[in-house]
Amino acid sequence: MKIAIIGAGAMGGATVEGLLQGRTFHAEDITVADPSQQALERFATSGASLTTDNSVAAEHADIVCVVVKPWLVEPVLKEIKDTLDYKKQMLIVIAAGVASEKILGWLDKGDGMRIPLFLVIPNTAIAVKSSMTFIVPIGASEEQTKTVVGIFDEVGSTIVTAEHQLASGTTLASCGIAYAMRYIRAATEGGVELGFKAKEAQQIVQQTVKGAVELLQATGHHPEEEIDKVTTPGGLTIRGLNEMEHAGFTSAVIRGLKAGL
Repeated sequence: MKIAIIGAGAMGGATVEGLLQGRTFHAEDITVADPSQQALERFATSGASLTTDNSVAAEHADIVCVVVKPWLVEPVLKEIKDTLDYKKQMLIVIAAGVASEKILGWLDKGDGMRIPLFLVIPNTAIAVKSSMTFIVPIGASEEQTKTVVGIFDEVGSTIVTAEHQLASGTTLASCGIAYAMRYIRAATEGGVELGFKAKEAQQIVQQTVKGAVELLQATGHHPEEEIDKVTTPGGLTIRGLNEMEHAGFTSAVIRGLKAGL
């Protein structure tokens, strides 16, 4: 099976990096396309095929994955439309806020044929095989959906969802990774104020966040259940948590998430 990744920017490049570490595709099964030669250079020694021609990339792929800014989806799809074989290929579009109805309209060849389409929203942790990825199948068979889910399961966790939930998934996981990074930055700055060197503070915070995630994944507990274990009466932890809540911590997180819709 061969895949073409059209777009080697932040998200496209991260996707390629993740796929190169997976088992589904060998490097020679991956073609990366981008108009910028500089964007392609990062994969020069990867073994993947590189091209600045989107149609060349799409021609021999079993799966064509378009990973560009939302406003570029239409021109890219119209560029490769005549190259795509709707009977043999599948299309993945990774671009926030682009509706399937528009995509299928741009790809209409006037013969009633529709390509199996997947709207996919990962996050940049796909580069290290730790993405939270949302997948919306449009006109795809169960077997095709299984194939696409399997690809993204190799580079993190997946949820197959409905299109109307994709915006919520985007703000919770794709935007959410930035929110998590902002917490790490804030806690690191706090660590410096507490007397640690910046690098030490960042290491401490990163390991603490990693530990919290792995603990919840291992136990399946609700976060509050684990919080209760470390909040002794009159203790430091509950005082810190209450100060954060007085400053609107939970409310700020929820408002930030809803602002992304």
